[in-house]
Amino acid sequence: MADEETVKKEHIEAVVNEVKKDEHVRKETAASVLGEIKEQDEKEENKVEENEVEEKKEENKDEENNVEEKKEEEKNVEETKEEAKKDEEKNEDAKEPKKEEKLMKAVVYTSYGGGANALKHVEIPVPTPKKDEILIKTQAVSINPVDFKVQNGTFRPIYPKSFPCVPSSDVAGEVVEVGSEVKNFKAGDKVVAMLNTFVGGGMAEYVVAKESLTVQRPPEMTAAEAAGIPVAGLAAYQALTVHAGIKLDGSTSQKNILVTAASGGVGLFAVQLAKLGNAHVTATCGQRNIELLKSLGADEVIDYKTPEGASLKSPSGKKYDVVIHCAPAITWSTFSPNLTSHGKVIELTPGPKAYWAYAVKKVTFSKKQLVPMFVSAKGDNLSFLVNLMKQGKLKTVIDSRHPFSKTEDAWTKSAEGHATGKVIVEFE
Repeated sequence: MADEETVKKEHIEAVVNEVKKDEHVRKETAASVLGEIKEQDEKEENKVEENEVEEKKEENKDEENNVEEKKEEEKNVEETKEEAKKDEEKNEDAKEPKKEEKLMKAVVYTSYGGGANALKHVEIPVPTPKKDEILIKTQAVSINPVDFKVQNGTFRPIYPKSFPCVPSSDVAGEVVEVGSEVKNFKAGDKVVAMLNTFVGGGMAEYVVAKESLTVQRPPEMTAAEAAGIPVAGLAAYQALTVHAGIKLDGSTSQKNILVTAASGGVGLFAVQLAKLGNAHVTATCGQRNIELLKSLGADEVIDYKTPEGASLKSPSGKKYDVVIHCAPAITWSTFSPNLTSHGKVIELTPGPKAYWAYAVKKVTFSKKQLVPMFVSAKGDNLSFLVNLMKQGKLKTVIDSRHPFSKTEDAWTKSAEGHATGKVIVEFE
């Protein structure tokens, strides 16, 4: 009996243990299942969050696309308006007749050389003044030797800059229009102006000039008298004041001056200005102009065709401190014996020989000098000369006047080289 009870007791304990074991398994299984469920829920939640982020990105992208589409629509609207405006302006332009380009009469040449025969009367557009320029209705133009040099190609290929070329640079007339920055002139002013000597532009009904090279013309001065001043007057003025060192107020000690070809445009101004500078003046010219030069103040006048004139000897035996040389074809060997020890020849028509002589004198340290000279355009110099004329201390000697329609005659007359003073072209 005791053994049966023991077996029974062991059996019961085994059953209890199995039950406990099954319960523990169930608990573990339940915990495992709950863990899986929780993990799955977390994954589902994360996936939902990710989906929400993606949906938000898509919404933002849609908004950006909408903004871009709106901007594009606005741009298209603006372009449409602009095109409509342009079409409207075109229609307005089509309705209104275009302004005709204003033309003027001018004289031109279209190639190098040819003299007066190469001049042509044409119509070209009226120039428009730049901000510092003045538009002048031309009344008178003077012709200078440099005009022929430009035409003959002396300064090629630099000048003229292009063809056709309108020659001449000394003009007088009336202001009709001024540039936006011009301060000292207005429409209706009577003026004299100097254009670019090598470019020209003066032989036309209208010209444009720099304000800085334009001067008021006194009422008592005619357009022809004024037009004769710029190139010739400035050449004489600068030769005497800059290169010869003469003060025109007469304050310098007296110098002996020789002016060759004194009856030409430059020479006549040089004689008058030298006398204002307290100089003793000897002048060369042809027989017919001797009295004219004496009347302008020359102390001695030599006929260049006589032996004395050819040798350039002063009738009083004086040596020259300065020679204002306006004539061609006189050699240094002719000048040298007539110069003082520090004498100077100022060459106003320099050629290759003049520059060679200048270089030789510099290299050999010669006290006697030959100085080639070109005119420098200076408004204050021009103003000074105009003022002298206003005071009656200087005058323009006019050889002849020619109507614009006969410019060829004026060109021929001046080119011959025997004019007494200035040859002027006048506009009707």
